[in-house]
Amino acid sequence: MEIRIGSSGWSYPTWRPGFYPAGTQPGEFLSFYAARFDTVELNTTAYRLPAPEQFERWAATVPDGFQFAPKLAVAQPGRIPAYLARVEKLGDRLGPIRVLIQNARDDELLARIVDAAAGRELAFDFRHDSWSDATGIVKVNDFDAEPFRYIRLREPPYTDEDIGALAARLRPPAFVYFRHEDEPTAPAYAERLRLLVSGERRQPA
Repeated sequence: MEIRIGSSGWSYPTWRPGFYPAGTQPGEFLSFYAARFDTVELNTTAYRLPAPEQFERWAATVPDGFQFAPKLAVAQPGRIPAYLARVEKLGDRLGPIRVLIQNARDDELLARIVDAAAGRELAFDFRHDSWSDATGIVKVNDFDAEPFRYIRLREPPYTDEDIGALAARLRPPAFVYFRHEDEPTAPAYAERLRLLVSGERRQPA
């Protein structure tokens, strides 16, 4: 029962030296990031599926307990099994899969995705209003979703009051990701939220 907090990606040279120390090489970014946060969104998987060895290298770079949240864009449903086989190379570092669906509601397609990914946590990112009343699944940014919450913060800047309100609203288990910007605001927001959530956990019920 955890609230995992991170950013949408990690491989950003413009976060150096604001987040990554000066002189840090791109190949060292992930290990530095994973020493401070326990999850990250993996967006590249929606555009170009990396080789199996790349997933294995990512998994080997991060510590036990770290989880990647890969993105699946459902443009060609027939490729879903191959996609799932590839991201499975992350092993126990594979967290929830964010499923991006742009088209109008298609319950048969939804059932195919759920069946193909049986046993995996899925968070559906619907971009068409016809899905608004779909039930029995986890929707992105639904704070009442079950059995877990998947929250994406896409409208910075965030004040201390905004972060505090978010911390008060979250309940575990949840995955929370701040949008990447050129400046390292995402890890700064994530760290602030992590500290608030951790502080709340230490308080007696």
